[in-house]
Amino acid sequence: MDERSSRILAIETSCDETAAAVIEDGRRIMSNVIASQTNLHAQYGGVFPEVASRKHVEVIYAVVDKAMRSAYLGYDDLDAVAVTRGPGLVGSLLVGVNAAKGIAVARNAPILAMNHIEGHIYSLWLTEAAPEIEFPVMTLVVSGGHTDLYLMTDHLTYQYLGGTLDDAAGEAFDKVGRLLGLPYPGGPAIDAAARNGNPHRFKFPRAIMDDEYDFSFSGLKTAVMRAVKGYHPDLLPVNDMAAAFQEAVVDALVTKSYRAAEAHNVRAMHVVGGVSANSALRAEMTKRFGVVPVRFPPLALCTDNAAMIGAVAHQYFIRDYRDPINFDVIPNLQIA
Repeated sequence: MDERSSRILAIETSCDETAAAVIEDGRRIMSNVIASQTNLHAQYGGVFPEVASRKHVEVIYAVVDKAMRSAYLGYDDLDAVAVTRGPGLVGSLLVGVNAAKGIAVARNAPILAMNHIEGHIYSLWLTEAAPEIEFPVMTLVVSGGHTDLYLMTDHLTYQYLGGTLDDAAGEAFDKVGRLLGLPYPGGPAIDAAARNGNPHRFKFPRAIMDDEYDFSFSGLKTAVMRAVKGYHPDLLPVNDMAAAFQEAVVDALVTKSYRAAEAHNVRAMHVVGGVSANSALRAEMTKRFGVVPVRFPPLALCTDNAAMIGAVAHQYFIRDYRDPINFDVIPNLQIA
């Protein structure tokens, strides 16, 4: 089944990145175009949904056109069009879905409505490690909106083990970044500040270190807020606080992931999503797992992109899955 080929135009607009890519056979990136809105939303300290959707409208067709031209393909060369259906911001999702539907109708092409989280999971099938991937695999999806553990026993076969009960890890990074006066997005800023900090100066709580696989970061965020209030803004030990906060987040993520991986005797640990770019998380995961392979996407595939949507769409396409043209967006879509 996996020998069947495909060329898929994929579109991703779940949040604040307008992205389009052309993926061949679920592995080869023929093009991958991303129009970022990071600078636009920095003034708000986070993504402003209405602004995001308006920007998607402005750039979506230029991004798709660039993806097609960069792949040196015409629309008649495509086997299908794929697009993110959810989860995400409703207004943003609608822009990508409507663009994909228009292309599919105009070209009489099949359309595939994909899950954004599944896309992140399949970002590792776009790397050199893909031929080495053997099931079962434990996957930690860690991003601005999600912190979830999945046991993957085969292609498109997942068991949800646990996730965040409140803030996602990436959301906590952004909120703590604001508390520390660091620029948006908070993840990269905290990562950079922590390199010059002492993580042992502050003892912040770990997130639910019990025998389950759920996470919680709201208490950690509150602990940082209380610590910040104890200092004059000009005397705030930003680097030390950033280092201590980051260590607490990483400890929780790695501890839970290792426990889950050991319990299910997996062949590898995969870490995907925007927070998978964090240098401390990468280092500690690799150290803790030892001989068990730990894989991360390249930095360009950690944050939201359309290439990952094309990668997972290929798996559905070769299994003859198709969506009706009148499907709706689902902002809280879960992996079945």
